[in-house]
Amino acid sequence: MSEREPNLDVDVEIRDDLTAVLAVEGELDMETAARLEDLLTEQFGLGRRRLVLDLSALGFMDSSGLNVLIRAVNRARETGGDLYLAAPTPAVRRILEITGVTTMTPPHDGVTDALAAAGAAR
Repeated sequence: MSEREPNLDVDVEIRDDLTAVLAVEGELDMETAARLEDLLTEQFGLGRRRLVLDLSALGFMDSSGLNVLIRAVNRARETGGDLYLAAPTPAVRRILEITGVTTMTPPHDGVTDALAAAGAAR
C-alpha cells in the first residue's frame, strides 16, 4: 500500500499483528506531516504497537515532522509498544540529535536492526 502526498511517499508493510514498517520518502514538513500522523494513527487503531519508521529515503524533516515522531513514540509507549527509527539520512539524523530525540528513541542502522530490537522488546 502506498499513500502519496506532495513530496511525501509512505509505504506500509505489515509484518505481523503487532508490527508494521512504514517507509517514509521525500519531505516531512508542515504540508505532509498530517498524512504520516494519520497513517501512524491508523496502525495504532489496528492494534499495532511496534512501528518501525524507515527513514533511509527521507531527505528533509522540519519541526512538524519531528512533532509527529514524538507524539508517535509517546502513543506507542502508552500502549506498551514503541516506535523504532531506522536508517535516518544524515540531514534527518542531525535534526534528531540536535533536538534530543535520539536519547528518547535511538536510531537503528537499518530496518533489520530495528525489527530485531522490536522483537526483543516483546
